[in-house]
Amino acid sequence: MDPINPSSLLWINAAQAPVIAGLYWLLHGIKRDMDKRIDRGDLRQLDGLSRTRDELAAFKLEVARTYVPLSLIRDVDRRLSEQLLRIETKLEDLRREQDNHK
Repeated sequence: MDPINPSSLLWINAAQAPVIAGLYWLLHGIKRDMDKRIDRGDLRQLDGLSRTRDELAAFKLEVARTYVPLSLIRDVDRRLSEQLLRIETKLEDLRREQDNHK
């Protein structure tokens, strides 16, 4: 039997084609599975990040409620209200001036 015989090479090539196709299918399946895992991992990270942000906001609120004296909160509220009243007065004065110029 001649090792370079075309018929034996044909049989070898015929046997290799399904093996190569099977390897390609296997690699494609692995890649698809890894892509799905990465996508699920990204979603889990986003969920974890969102949960962490919510917990941090709740902690900040708890700190504000617990550690800030009520008198300080009332003082800030009073100062903000006074400032808003001053701004409102200025806006009303500007509106009157515009009405007088018309």
